[in-house]
Amino acid sequence: MHGWAVGMINTKTYFYHDKPLFGLDIGPSSIKVMQVDTNGGLASAKHKPEVIGYGSANFGLEAIKEGIVVKPKIIAEAAKKLFNSELIGDITTRRVALAIPAYRTFTRTLQLPKLKENEINEATHLEAEQYISTPIDELYMDYEVASLDVDKTETFFVAVPKIIVRSYLELAEILGLETVLIEPTLSSSGRLFANDPNSNIPTVIIDFGSLSADISIYSGRILATGTVPAGGEIFTAAIKTALNVTEPEAHLIKTKYGLGASKHQAEILKALEPTMTHLIKELRRMIRYYEEHYGNDHPIKQVITLGGGTNMPGLIDYLTSDLRIPVRHSDPWQFFNFKGLVPPSGADRPKYSTAAGLSIIKPGEIF
Repeated sequence: MHGWAVGMINTKTYFYHDKPLFGLDIGPSSIKVMQVDTNGGLASAKHKPEVIGYGSANFGLEAIKEGIVVKPKIIAEAAKKLFNSELIGDITTRRVALAIPAYRTFTRTLQLPKLKENEINEATHLEAEQYISTPIDELYMDYEVASLDVDKTETFFVAVPKIIVRSYLELAEILGLETVLIEPTLSSSGRLFANDPNSNIPTVIIDFGSLSADISIYSGRILATGTVPAGGEIFTAAIKTALNVTEPEAHLIKTKYGLGASKHQAEILKALEPTMTHLIKELRRMIRYYEEHYGNDHPIKQVITLGGGTNMPGLIDYLTSDLRIPVRHSDPWQFFNFKGLVPPSGADRPKYSTAAGLSIIKPGEIF
């Protein structure tokens, strides 16, 4: 399972293996794009994909409701302005890979008995139905075989509401783009992290977006996923309410002071405590799941943070103190070569994690 490639909309072709694509990440109020030239390889000490173009644009919150693009023309106007005059570098292709926010998808690792190849599909769907409350005919579903052991089959299953996928496809059509793949943001994060020099260590990845913290456990592949409402806008809203300030003031307090030592620290800690408690609880639950299902021979030894919502001072120290596991931030731009392009500012770099992960998709992942 590598997202829903064009087969999801009942077409298939093998003529695009040499054609480039770019990643388009659609958030609640912004889009981020990136195109790179991988030259057939991922980042390494000797070779890094070259960034051809990147950029971001904001749009009104009314354009997206519950993950569905309800007013595509609003986003299309912002995107066209970005493509026409605000890109750093250039986007040279119409072929696009899109990501669905993890909090709008259903993902699960399924433990099945030993099965024949022709039995896996039906067994996976039947097992997955037990965990999904949404009617199956309202979802697009896909999976990949994660492992085949002597006595069991393990699959990683993903489902997303058709209404969300169709709204993304409508937006792409308005923009004149050819959608070649749609995947969960967690897949993009995992692909990006695979470039990290320490990606061989069992790791918890936390991708902080605007509305959620999307969590995955990675050990050569994604083994478990979860999501909690702990994104950047959630932090801002909590500070706004607790300190009785305006939203711009709350955003400034979050980015300037955060959870770090300051005259506001006690108030901010109290404001964010419910959200952080929920996040820590989910992280511990997932770590226990990993230990129970994959044993303690290869324990989780690090936590990686990604995404635009991770810019809050003191966040990494808070997580390290509570989890008792080393936590570090991973800058997606360390994996790329700019070739003369001006890189984004430090504060803006984390928000490109999903677009970066999409941009390094290999043709073999699609066809």
